[in-house]
Amino acid sequence: MSRICAITGKRPVSGRKIIHKGQSKKSGGIGLQLVKQNNRTFRPNLQHIRVRLENGQVKKMWVSVKAIKAGKVVKA
Repeated sequence: MSRICAITGKRPVSGRKIIHKGQSKKSGGIGLQLVKQNNRTFRPNLQHIRVRLENGQVKKMWVSVKAIKAGKVVKA
């Protein structure tokens, strides 16, 4: 099962981690150089919580913490 927020639709996104080396110009170097870029996945902060639906049912769902803090979800 993929980790997707049931309320906001947040899902994992692919991106890169950029690695620099060198000494900054401020401290006397020639600046930071790009060494390499590693592929990685940015995962949303999801929690598996019990949610009360509009019809009164209680169901477990994957919900992002941002949606919980915003009050878009009624916890059961």
